[in-house]
Amino acid sequence: MADKSGKVEHYDKRFGIIAIEKGYIAPEDLIDGLKTQVEEDIRNNAHRLIGEILVEKGRMTLSQVNDVVAEIFSG
Repeated sequence: MADKSGKVEHYDKRFGIIAIEKGYIAPEDLIDGLKTQVEEDIRNNAHRLIGEILVEKGRMTLSQVNDVVAEIFSG
């Protein structure tokens, strides 16, 4: 969702864009992680954040996830 200023407010999208910009993942990695997230949500599994999914898939390290999250909350 975007607010009136055009800022993206949805955590997962912001997380993914920042992770790509930092060179931690490729766009395809984000798409794969989001597919997993949606499939789990459809199956009524507990909702997981995209960072957790990308770490589980070996696409990001916990340190990289923490770096992205720190940037989200610093700005």
